[in-house]
Amino acid sequence: MPELPEVETTVKQLRREILGRKIEGVWSDFKKIIKKPKDFEEFRKELAGKKIKKIERRGKNILFRLSGGRTLLIHQKLTGHLLVGKWVKERGKWRVFSGALSEKINSYIHLLFVLGNGQMMALSDLRKFAKVELWETERLRETKEFKDLGPEPLDKEFTLEQFQESLKAKKGKIKQILMDQKVVAGIGNIYSDEILWAVKVSPFKRACKLSKNETQAIYRAMRRILSQAIRLKGASISDFRDIRGERGRFDRVRKVYQKEGERCPRCGSVIKRQKVGGRSAHYCPRCQKL
Repeated sequence: MPELPEVETTVKQLRREILGRKIEGVWSDFKKIIKKPKDFEEFRKELAGKKIKKIERRGKNILFRLSGGRTLLIHQKLTGHLLVGKWVKERGKWRVFSGALSEKINSYIHLLFVLGNGQMMALSDLRKFAKVELWETERLRETKEFKDLGPEPLDKEFTLEQFQESLKAKKGKIKQILMDQKVVAGIGNIYSDEILWAVKVSPFKRACKLSKNETQAIYRAMRRILSQAIRLKGASISDFRDIRGERGRFDRVRKVYQKEGERCPRCGSVIKRQKVGGRSAHYCPRCQKL
């Protein structure tokens, strides 16, 4: 699933490419991807002529602030990624015949927005788990889902003291806590593994048992690694691609995520994978002793 760096990469590129454009049409061959409103024709009519005034990220959500007080929300989920380009419809499928957009992983187009100036924005989603919703902007801000989102880990306002306070009463394992969107927004499997490896903390250690020095180290590594991943345009270990259909480069520098059976780049021990709360933790048993 795209995490904070991948979503931030997408948002930054979208701002450069489509900000200010009008939505002239919408196509879909899988209308269940639209969660709100349930009726696709209503969704299509509501979007017609709307101008994209602002593009933001909140956690793993992409928010298109539109004219008329509407917000289009897209959560890419497991295998979704947004693309910008020009497609041709052939035998019921949207095609691009050259460049990165023609790569197979970019061909699962299930939602497409026709924009002004001949541009298009498409959602490629192999598993069809992405979520698309159209909201009145003020109502979206008041939803429980948004109110429950934790602070953004890269915000200047998110201090070490706030992070320490949020962990004090958490009895869960630190791997799970870092992925809890109510604690910090945007971190998932990839970056929780990388952060904990960087500071030599076991993913199975209880958050409330962390020392002050460990909490401080996690906070600093979190900000450093997420910032580095944004600079490298995210991780394309699986399905993620940027809006041009190109891979991110964080894969080249990751240390433990999905490296089970390989040698730890720090101490040479074999990296292990173990389930924690239904998710996989990748870690070095020597560097990250419990």
